[in-house]
Amino acid sequence: MTTPTPVLDVPVLDVSALRRPDGSFDPDFLDRLRHAAHHVGFFQIVGYGAQPGQVDELFRVTAEFFARPEEEKRALHNQESPHWRGWSAIAAERTQGRPDSREQIDFAPDRAPVPPERIREGQEYWHLQGRNRWPADMPELERAAMAWAALMDHVGEELLRALCVAIGLREDHFADAFDGDRAWMAKLAHYVGGVAEAGAQGVGSHADYGFITLLLQDEVGGLEVRPHGQDAWLPVEPIPGALVVNLGEMLEVATDGYLMATIHRVQSPPEGVDRYSVPFFHSPRLDAVIEPVELPAAYAARARGASDDPDNPMLASFGANMLKGFARAHPRVTERFHPELLVD
Repeated sequence: MTTPTPVLDVPVLDVSALRRPDGSFDPDFLDRLRHAAHHVGFFQIVGYGAQPGQVDELFRVTAEFFARPEEEKRALHNQESPHWRGWSAIAAERTQGRPDSREQIDFAPDRAPVPPERIREGQEYWHLQGRNRWPADMPELERAAMAWAALMDHVGEELLRALCVAIGLREDHFADAFDGDRAWMAKLAHYVGGVAEAGAQGVGSHADYGFITLLLQDEVGGLEVRPHGQDAWLPVEPIPGALVVNLGEMLEVATDGYLMATIHRVQSPPEGVDRYSVPFFHSPRLDAVIEPVELPAAYAARARGASDDPDNPMLASFGANMLKGFARAHPRVTERFHPELLVD
């Protein structure tokens, strides 16, 4: 008789309890974190340190920007950026080869581009470094977005340290990869229902390419996850102000699948309903290469192996993994500026 697979839920953790008064990690928190990261790959967190009104203000300015006429948003089009930065229209981004029913602004650390003549073969990921594109007449959008990114970078660092300890590593195990110019990425996203070419696909099923994703979602809902070994999609019910956390491919590769980059998707909202979200991807330097970790025997015995998808190989080079994702997601940008990166 086959034992049925237990039905999972998405745990909620309070990160204000992550450390004890003496600065050490709380063992009960680490146990809950390990369970969520290994079995589900998704969890929600509260108590992460947002300032009063910060979430509401971020959503307010995000909605205000996306309500602008398309010709104004088009002035920030990512098809004018060789670094895949700026605004992209509804159905412009693609997942699994199909258009997504959202528009967005992609942004990251604002740094001088690396001159093309200095980019060597095998280091094409340096094309990702560059300048952001913000509306000059709306400085509050950039201000709110970058303040949020600074908070998320801190939260991501704390969670990564706790996760390391939870699986038997030093808390600073990945510190070298994150030392220097981190290449975090973030989006302001607006989902729109009733987009004919996208159908129900807000964002198609995928795994994230980095380390830790921290997602702020509004109360509309639509995010679904499919934990390892499960056939059914599990909804991630919105909790006002909470962050949805999931792990990326870098951690799956490093732990041989003990930690999983869980597949997830977003169903588009009903026609006439807007959905807003702000995903942040906590990430190391572009030139970081993530080596396999040596897990304690008890955890290593339960490692499931990294996913083996020949159409979407996981790469130990963070920059190469990230570049692969952007090149596929925004083929028009890639075709215009970097056609050598296009994959048939």
